[in-house]
Amino acid sequence: MISKNTICLWYDGAALEAARFYAETFPDSVVGDVVHAPGDYPSGKEGDVLTVEFTVMGIPCLGLNGGPEFTHNESFSFQVATDDQAETDRLWHAIVGHGGQASVCGWCKDKWGISWQITPRVLSEALKHPDRAAAKRVFEAMMEMAKIDVAGVERALRG
Repeated sequence: MISKNTICLWYDGAALEAARFYAETFPDSVVGDVVHAPGDYPSGKEGDVLTVEFTVMGIPCLGLNGGPEFTHNESFSFQVATDDQAETDRLWHAIVGHGGQASVCGWCKDKWGISWQITPRVLSEALKHPDRAAAKRVFEAMMEMAKIDVAGVERALRG
């Protein structure tokens, strides 16, 4: 069944590869129907993979092999809430280690240019802490991190 609202992500011929990677990497993720082009189109030939239905952590997506005209940028991203350092490390390394790129403050890009923020729940909670001085210390510590370090967040929170 097609979802009423689906995120469409544009790929340059790699929609199926990306969907499979997401399904192998993230919980509650699956690859669904694959549609092959019934005829030639500007960026492909008849029989090529045209679209891939997939779910990433419960979010319905459609990968479209539309060609190189439109590329991903940081204005769209997935934010993944992690429960601990082990989960943070696993997801971060899966993305960055699979041809991706590390950035700052928990941000990274996968090899297809999709941005991900791998965010331990402890960080999100600490930034909302009622002690605004503690929240500021956490924020300043986060600004110095690439992958988020849970122990560093906890130290900053304690002061």
